[in-house]
Amino acid sequence: MREEFWFHFPFRVRYSEVDAQAVVFNAHYLTYFDTAITEYFRALGYDYLGEVARTGIDFHTVKSVVEYKAPIRFDEDIEVYVRVAKIGRSSIVLTLAIFAKGSDDLRATGEIIWVATDQKTHQSVAVTEDLRTLIASREKALA
Repeated sequence: MREEFWFHFPFRVRYSEVDAQAVVFNAHYLTYFDTAITEYFRALGYDYLGEVARTGIDFHTVKSVVEYKAPIRFDEDIEVYVRVAKIGRSSIVLTLAIFAKGSDDLRATGEIIWVATDQKTHQSVAVTEDLRTLIASREKALA
């Protein structure tokens, strides 16, 4: 499954992220996803904040799914994989997977859906052609 992704971002689980059983607390998975998505767009060369300031368009998260496959424990090294699976008129579907570092040991999967939104009207707008092209340059399935 890891071969489906061109990008991943590493983490080491901190003490503050685990519960009393020394397992990552469920809400932190979305933090891992969010951080990895930010790094994905940085690796693409996309100036997220610059584009928001320039266009007034930002993305709103409209769906978050986490499927827990196996525990992640304190001080463990993990890698969060990210890819854009689909781009609709106004939406971007991101697929995520968390693995133990350097292994095929899958710990969680996820899906995040963003909708491009005009920040003045709060109405959905089309994903820009520039962003579509940038994503397709790395995501072979979208080219």
